[in-house]
Order: sequence, then structure tokens, then C-alpha cells
Amino acid sequence: MSSSTVVCRCEEVSDTEIRQAIAAGATTLAAVKRCTRAGMGICQGRMCQGTVSRLLASETGQPPDGFAPPSVRPPVRPVTLQDLGDLGDLRDRGDLEREPR
Repeated sequence: MSSSTVVCRCEEVSDTEIRQAIAAGATTLAAVKRCTRAGMGICQGRMCQGTVSRLLASETGQPPDGFAPPSVRPPVRPVTLQDLGDLGDLRDRGDLEREPR
């Protein structure tokens, strides 16, 4: 792999950036994810996690299947400003309880 190879297309993280993170002490998939954002894109690591695991294994000498998967987050759904405004209207009418402060 060349140093300009993009490993995580969603976040545009290169092979070099991942290797630098590993050299700086990121020795788990979660640590590499935190340092580089690889796996935080729209695919949530489905496309790049295998490659990141292999890079991590080659740099640390551990087996590629020995890494715990990083935490995943459910996809976020966009909310329109109209929907947010409607929530304010519901609170003003008393249809929606106010959250305690």
C-alpha cells in the first residue's frame, strides 16, 4: 500500500495517518478510530475496519482477528428546523412537558 492510499473513504483517512496513530500509541481499533476518525463516517467502518485491523496487526505483531471491534453508533436522522419549531409550539401549549433543568 502506498502512503497516499485512502483507507477510510468516508473520512478520507490515509494509510500514513493510521500508521502514525499506531506509532503514537493507538494499539486498538477504538484508539485508531479516536485518533484518525477512520470508521466514523457514513459506513461506520463497514468498508475500512478490515484494512485498519490488518494495518494494526502488521504494525503491532498481533493477529488481525484479535482486536475488539470499536463501539458503533446508530445513524443520525436529520431533523428539520420546522420539526424543532413545532416542538416549541407544543411546549408553549402545554402538550409537551418541559424537561427539568
